[in-house]
Amino acid sequence: MSVKIRPARTSDVKEIRKIIDSYAAPGRMLEKETVTLFESVQEFVVAVEDGEVIGCGALHVLWEDLAEVRSVAVVEGRHKSGVGHQIMKAVIERAESLGVKRIFCLTFQTEFFGKHGFEVIEGTPVEPDVYQQLLRSYDAGVAEFLDLESVKPSTLGNTRMLKIL
Repeated sequence: MSVKIRPARTSDVKEIRKIIDSYAAPGRMLEKETVTLFESVQEFVVAVEDGEVIGCGALHVLWEDLAEVRSVAVVEGRHKSGVGHQIMKAVIERAESLGVKRIFCLTFQTEFFGKHGFEVIEGTPVEPDVYQQLLRSYDAGVAEFLDLESVKPSTLGNTRMLKIL
């Protein structure tokens, strides 16, 4: 059986939804609304095996040189099989192709992301003028990156990590 990583399609959203829900229900991942998944489907890659979506991950650009890795997940039973690492490889390659220099994540899975070169961060590693521009965003990921108090109740226990490309 061979796993293929490809860009997500709108027809994959139902399967992406199931995978994310399986992690969000026990509080291991932030929830995503279905409409948000459709709005951001072009940001996702999926891992497909025998025609079935078994994993997903997304890259969301925050600024000229900064993007966020989102919703990296693999179906139960396929952990430790390398599928998550294949998804991360594709997401990192996508970031590099876009010219992104830094990738941010908010995660409970620090060991997994650490294996991909992510390091725990404190504060907000952007210039003051960029910070002011980012404050204007309605995106929750931007608020998480900025470590704003308004998102802390929903992200308690998560770790902010950054990878320099």
